[in-house]
Amino acid sequence: MVDQARARRLAKRITQIVAGALEHEVKDPRLAMVTVTDTRVSGDLREATVYYTVLGRTVDEAPDTAGAAAALESAKGVLRTTVGRQTGVRHTPSLAFVADEVPDEARRMEELLARTRASDAEVARLAAGARPAGDADPYRAPREPDPSDLGEE
Repeated sequence: MVDQARARRLAKRITQIVAGALEHEVKDPRLAMVTVTDTRVSGDLREATVYYTVLGRTVDEAPDTAGAAAALESAKGVLRTTVGRQTGVRHTPSLAFVADEVPDEARRMEELLARTRASDAEVARLAAGARPAGDADPYRAPREPDPSDLGEE
C-alpha cells in the first residue's frame, strides 16, 4: 500500500536536505548556481528524482549545465548519505538528478507571448485608419422601399 502523503513529505524533506547540503557541505564551485526546484519519490520510497536548475552568473552568460550535472553526479554519494542521516528512514532512497526544463519553457513561452503582443499591436495600428471595402455596415436592416424605385411617379 502506497502512502502518497508520506511520499510527498519525504520528497519535501529531501529537497530541503539536498539544497542545504549543496549550499553548506559540498564545496564544488560548479554547484554555486544550482537551485533544487522539486523532488519526486517513488511509491515504494526507494528512488528519489531531484530536479534542479542552473542559473548563469550574469544575464548574458549561459549556465554551465554540463558541469553542474557532472558535479551532482560526483556528489551523489555524499548527498545520499546526508539524506539518510537526516531523514531516518529504513532504506535511504537512491538519488537521480534531472535538469528541470520548466524555467526554459517558461522563458520560451514569455518570448512567444511578447511576439504575439507585438504582432497584435501592429494589426491594431494598421486597423485604426482602415475603412471597410464595401458598405460601412453590410448587415444593416433592409431599408424602406423608396417610391421612386418602384416606378411610381
